[in-house]
Amino acid sequence: MNPTSEDVKDMLVAESSLGLAFATNLFVGREPTTPDDCTTVYDTVGYPPAITFDGNGDYYYPSVQIRVRNRSYLDGLELIQHIVEALHGRHNETWNGTLYTTIVCQNDPGILDWDENNRVRFIVNFNLQRR
Repeated sequence: MNPTSEDVKDMLVAESSLGLAFATNLFVGREPTTPDDCTTVYDTVGYPPAITFDGNGDYYYPSVQIRVRNRSYLDGLELIQHIVEALHGRHNETWNGTLYTTIVCQNDPGILDWDENNRVRFIVNFNLQRR
């Protein structure tokens, strides 16, 4: 299975209305110093895998954090809200050979901080179920 962040990155790229392109303004695992306006997907701590009575643990419950950095407060907030709308409630989709049975937004987008270059950073977290 791919890291969850890789599959979520592909989901975001497929949503053409978001205007995100991998390695241009969309990144995985590490936020670059440039460009000023970018989105980064991080793998975060999820829940333990399900264990059934027969000992199989074929459902996994990872989570990701998505961070949007932007020079404009309003533009950054608008983008992260569109990301929530694009991902929250998705279900029964296969990405890169992995079935995602549900994606749930864990919290409203919120401001993380303003970085040293006066760019605002917003974050939102998602819980996923996959097998």
